[in-house]
Amino acid sequence: MIGKKIATVSLTALLFAGTLPFTACNKQLDVNSTRQSDEAKSWKTIDDARSSLMGIYGLFRAAVADNNAHWLFGELRNGDFTALKRPDLKAIIEGKLNASYPVIESIANWRRFYAAINACNLFIERSGEALADTRYTEINHKVDVAQARVLRAFMYYYIVRIWGDVPLLTKSYDNGSFKQFPRSSKEDVLGFAVREIEEAAPMLPFAYGAADPKMPGEVYHTKTYTEWKNMLINKVSAYAILAHITALQGNYYATAGYTDYVMQNYNRIAINYLSVGDLTGRTGIFNELADDLGTDQNQFISFNFLRGMGELSVSGHIEQLTLAYPLVSKQSPDIYITKDTLASMFPTSNGQDLRFGTDTSSVDQGTPTLYRNAYITNYGEEIPIFSKVKSINAGVAGEQQFNVFTSAILFTRLEEIVLLRAEALAVLGHESDAATLLNNIRSRRNVKAFDGEEAGADLIKEIFEERRRELVGEGWRWYDLVRYNKIKKNNPAFNALISNGGIYWPVSRDVLNNNALITQNNYWK
Repeated sequence: MIGKKIATVSLTALLFAGTLPFTACNKQLDVNSTRQSDEAKSWKTIDDARSSLMGIYGLFRAAVADNNAHWLFGELRNGDFTALKRPDLKAIIEGKLNASYPVIESIANWRRFYAAINACNLFIERSGEALADTRYTEINHKVDVAQARVLRAFMYYYIVRIWGDVPLLTKSYDNGSFKQFPRSSKEDVLGFAVREIEEAAPMLPFAYGAADPKMPGEVYHTKTYTEWKNMLINKVSAYAILAHITALQGNYYATAGYTDYVMQNYNRIAINYLSVGDLTGRTGIFNELADDLGTDQNQFISFNFLRGMGELSVSGHIEQLTLAYPLVSKQSPDIYITKDTLASMFPTSNGQDLRFGTDTSSVDQGTPTLYRNAYITNYGEEIPIFSKVKSINAGVAGEQQFNVFTSAILFTRLEEIVLLRAEALAVLGHESDAATLLNNIRSRRNVKAFDGEEAGADLIKEIFEERRRELVGEGWRWYDLVRYNKIKKNNPAFNALISNGGIYWPVSRDVLNNNALITQNNYWK
């Protein structure tokens, strides 16, 4: 799980550590820049290697958090949220991705992702020089390089979902060497990502700073297991990424295999199923309340912002978009889920859904209907507030007026992997096993079991509907719609969008202006 405890150093420190890779990336994909320090002096000790590795994590987090990009990319387009007053967000929801708004133009620029990719390339190439420091062992170095390789592959998967064909860079460019690169096919890029993780994952430990065969000893880079847990890419999280890459490829046989590995081994990294309280409560998985290590609940992959490390921020949290009075001082949210949409997401036939539904526990005859507020606050008002994630200034009472947040950006968790595995098995025709997995999740949310014998029963549709409910607000909706329509092929408009490349974002004008070898996606020309 990336970064649940990335705050052993603050984001500011991480970004400082990653400054050299960031400026280097500028040269090959954006604009030519000059070096700001002598990189030849940057790989002398284990401390140099450690700071550079942590810098990669920091740059990746910055890329997905910038302008709340994680949710603008994954949650808004054709999704369940409605924009209240912001025309830029409304444009994204409606798929008008070439509209002239600063936020759209900013997140359409892939430069920040290539900053992190170049940092990976640089680490892979240069970190071996730090072995001159006898404290830096061969085993330590191999594990570090494996992390960098998996992170690079993960970033390529992340941006292929957004832009389709992207430049595939596997070495760093610096010291004034400016080069331009064309786009590689998404198939080639994803193929590279799969090979990289397949080669690197076996080198990774299940745990850092613990008695793990791949990384023995009680200390890793001066920290113990308690300090490192949930921070770094481990073996199980690497296979979770492989499961997602192969699902994007449509290779569900491989997805089934990788999700099986995750399901067989998640207990080795202390992963558990989450209750609704774990998801939405003050001590829930999104909420970073502690001053040092944050929540103790383990997840596969996420990025955190810890109050104790000075990482409270306004941007980079879904709360900036979704929360309003009485939870924060903001008068109205930027986005919300309408009551009609909530009714379609959580139909009464699902029973007493613990996430959102009718609460009859304390309702007497003739009293108004009450609704569970795990996901929604102020349902009785005209604009319901999506409050599944609400890490408001670390939850300190009386400080809500500052509208700063510490919630984690969660990429995947056990419930998501279970539903991804159910998706793969259903596509492959193993419907009984897929239904069992689906009903495992539904039972935990107090939703009646799927019955394949009922009239009109559609297992694949129900799996995606459960993902819609369970994962709302976590950045999955658009990508789920793409996969669902690729499977079903029964929506002519969406089929045309897929065939014509309209499922991808246009490349920003800034990138096109600075690299003559980059061409615009055909759909957006």
